[in-house]
Amino acid sequence: MKTSQLPSLNAIRAFEAASRHLSFRLAAEELGVTQGAVAQHVRGLEDHLGVMLFDRLPRTLALTEPGRRYAGTIRRAFELIVEATAAVQPEPLRLQISVTPTFAAKWLLPRLGDFTARHPDLDLGIVATDRRATFHSDDVDLAVRFGRAPEATNVVADLLFHEELIAVCTPALLADAELPLTADVLRQHTLLHDSHGQWPRFVETVLGGSAAGATKGARFNQTALAIDAALSGQGIALTSRHFVERDLAAGRLVNPFAASLDSDAAFYVVTSRRPRHPAQTAAVKAWLLSHRPPYADS
Repeated sequence: MKTSQLPSLNAIRAFEAASRHLSFRLAAEELGVTQGAVAQHVRGLEDHLGVMLFDRLPRTLALTEPGRRYAGTIRRAFELIVEATAAVQPEPLRLQISVTPTFAAKWLLPRLGDFTARHPDLDLGIVATDRRATFHSDDVDLAVRFGRAPEATNVVADLLFHEELIAVCTPALLADAELPLTADVLRQHTLLHDSHGQWPRFVETVLGGSAAGATKGARFNQTALAIDAALSGQGIALTSRHFVERDLAAGRLVNPFAASLDSDAAFYVVTSRRPRHPAQTAAVKAWLLSHRPPYADS
């Protein structure tokens, strides 16, 4: 059969939809046309084929035996068209970004919806690791690194935000406490430590107390775990403000001290000077930097 002898594609689509729903009305809603248009398409298809495809019952449709056979074949044909179309379309380009587990969980993941909305043509592969990745050997396109600005000549480092350490806990934990807490009162609470071990410095520098008792408490190898422990009311954690800003805004966490500790370290967006995908890498980098606080460059 020549393609010029084939039925109308619109008629075939109307029949296939009606065969699934057994309703001209529901088929019309799916296709965005009127019920009368679907019924007319199906009648025209039946005239073209010379067979009845549906039995019109009072409240529904029923496929005839030829209609069942035709519907099954047409459905497989549409599936083949969908598969063939997907096969020729280019897949979204995937870029790999290397970040620490805490940055991934507490900063990046809550913002991924915004990234997807702005860049639907890009897939972002997230490598969450404390190990410092290299761009070419680890198949990484960007990295967010914590510490001092990288000095390597083959990379570009842009400041994302400075680290500002604050203490956080649930409001319920301080229900009977007078705020802000003092170093002496702090000893009555469980301190939640991460691998950076900044509690002694915080107590001495910010609270003016002795660091002698600031090493006790629960210890976690990831800051994200200390934050989660604080959210569950287990004690007071010390973390970068940027990791808990949404929890603070929502009232899930509070800062029990009227002070913070500015670190000499920061978070940097790092890219290769010769990226594999320059335009796409630049787009992801621009998106990351669009979320930095207005005082980041100060």
